[in-house]
Amino acid sequence: MTCAAQAAELLASNVKPGDTLLDAGCGSGYFFHSLRKRAIPVEYYGIDGAPSLIEIGRDLLPSHGLPTDRLHVVRIEDVDGAFDHVVCMNVLSNLDNYHRPLERLLNCARKTVILRESCADGARYSYVHDGYLDPGAESNVHVNTYDTMELMDFIRSYGFAVERVIDRRSGGHPEMVIGFPHYWTFFLATRIASTSLGSSLGVRSAP
Repeated sequence: MTCAAQAAELLASNVKPGDTLLDAGCGSGYFFHSLRKRAIPVEYYGIDGAPSLIEIGRDLLPSHGLPTDRLHVVRIEDVDGAFDHVVCMNVLSNLDNYHRPLERLLNCARKTVILRESCADGARYSYVHDGYLDPGAESNVHVNTYDTMELMDFIRSYGFAVERVIDRRSGGHPEMVIGFPHYWTFFLATRIASTSLGSSLGVRSAP
């Protein structure tokens, strides 16, 4: 996964041994392999709202060195605690809006936040039928593209400097996903304002 590799490389220069990382919307925890392959010395924690994906990670990743208690079924809005670094890839574009979950991630991060989302000049919000599911499965999904400058201003308002980075996989060009264009863009946000975040780690389970 090119995006996982690029996220790991963006993270690497900002990590010190013993730092903690929250992978928000981790799926089954695939990003852990990208960190392990590059020997990035960060303590990995993953959350996802899908119990089936977390169960896969808890089943498979201990053999690669990740304890089962590092993966949790939790919505982004219910994250509780502080982490040195936060990574969130290809998640916020599929929610109704980014403001509340991104606020939670920014408030959790002591040092950096790395995002990969669909962003362009001007926002586009869509709620569409996913025609690529298995036969008999029906679902409508959010396919949003957020305004780049608006997103960056939102990040800055929480005490971060933010840099836009061209997505290596798409080269800055739209990529069709489930039949709709996605304008993948990386953002590297670095905290510059002082924070009152505590030192505890944890997640609050979704109700």
